Amino acid sequence: MDTLLSRYRNITVLLIVIVAQLLLIAYQVKGDKDLPLIRVWAVTAVTPVEQALEVVRRYTWGFVEDYFVLLGVRNDNEKLKQENGQLKLENHYLKSELSTADRARALSVFQARSQSKTVAARIIGNGTGANSKVVFVDRGSTSGVESGMAVVTPDGIVGKVVNAYPTASLVMLMTDPTFAAGVISQKNRVHGTLKGQGHSECLVDYVQNEEKVDVGEWFFTSGDDRIFPKGFPVGQVSAVRNGKTFKEIYISPSGMQGGVEELLIVLQGVHQEIPDGEMATPGYKILPLPPEAAATPDATAPQAGGPPTWLATDADRLREQYKQAGQAQNHVFGEGLPGSKPPDFTHIPGVRGPAQGAAAAPKPIAPPAAATAPAPTPKASVPVADPATADGTTPAAPGSERPANVNKPAVPPSVPNRAPIEPAPKPAAVRAQPPATNP
Repeated sequence: MDTLLSRYRNITVLLIVIVAQLLLIAYQVKGDKDLPLIRVWAVTAVTPVEQALEVVRRYTWGFVEDYFVLLGVRNDNEKLKQENGQLKLENHYLKSELSTADRARALSVFQARSQSKTVAARIIGNGTGANSKVVFVDRGSTSGVESGMAVVTPDGIVGKVVNAYPTASLVMLMTDPTFAAGVISQKNRVHGTLKGQGHSECLVDYVQNEEKVDVGEWFFTSGDDRIFPKGFPVGQVSAVRNGKTFKEIYISPSGMQGGVEELLIVLQGVHQEIPDGEMATPGYKILPLPPEAAATPDATAPQAGGPPTWLATDADRLREQYKQAGQAQNHVFGEGLPGSKPPDFTHIPGVRGPAQGAAAAPKPIAPPAAATAPAPTPKASVPVADPATADGTTPAAPGSERPANVNKPAVPPSVPNRAPIEPAPKPAAVRAQPPATNP
């Protein structure tokens, strides 16, 4: 080693001096981004080494560390699942309580507004029969409940009490096959008997095929069964068809929609009037006239005896004209008795009747004849006038004759204060004579 250094001593010293000089220059000189070159070189040289060391650390010690960390994450995940399940149960419970409170509020409002005396009850159990549709409620004879009382909800009837025990009652639902109640339709006032079918729909029986029942029509209790007061809603018609003897009318019970949990038992029923048919829309809203149209003084006033200017269509104008004709003749449309004289529509303002049109129409004027002229005789001739004529024709020789008004149409003279001259009938064809020529 000493021999190598002593042999290349000068070159080694020169290289050391050059490297030192470059380092000093790099420390003093800065690049475009205001960084010394020595720092740029150092970072560039160290970065690959650091990346290699980080890869080795990640796949050795980092893997072991992540494994122990994931064990703790698993425990945290299990805790979060348990808390999520508890929160879901609480959410369902609160929703159930809220819906129960809403139904209880609806029952209390209906109970306060209803004229019948009722008591609130809750379903506590179902019947054990295979085809029976009965439930147990938590109100019995100690609360005044008796057998045969009606059971309703704000949406409609539900059933009737079959047996009343001291602390509970057995209620037969309206879907039970043995259930029956008297009903009446809202629109056509058709009476029938409601029967359960064992499923979600009920049948209205004993309605003649000639009776009219529409799909979507509501049925209400009629009070004929002496159990349900008159006027309680039953359901809406879902299907209607003619049967062998009676109509087959199927109803969707309105009181059984969405299940029943809280209900009312009618202790003392009061009959009510059946409401009138429901309107699809209560009314039609029409906006007022625009400000510029309303500010115009004659925007809605008739002009020259005609309809108002705001009537846009011909049908509106014609209707207004007929209305004015009826008012002028003191005629009220829709109140005339059979055989009474209708109004005279020939006197509608702005419209001419047959007589007025015939009187006001001008008489036609016949076009002037080009070859023949109306004359009393077919061969009438007149003497030729002065050669200086105004029609531009060649004058005839003295003593010659030519047909009257052959080239000049006949113009009737205007006579004041006299009736217009009617055109004479067309004469028969006359043989045209050649006009005389000058010698």
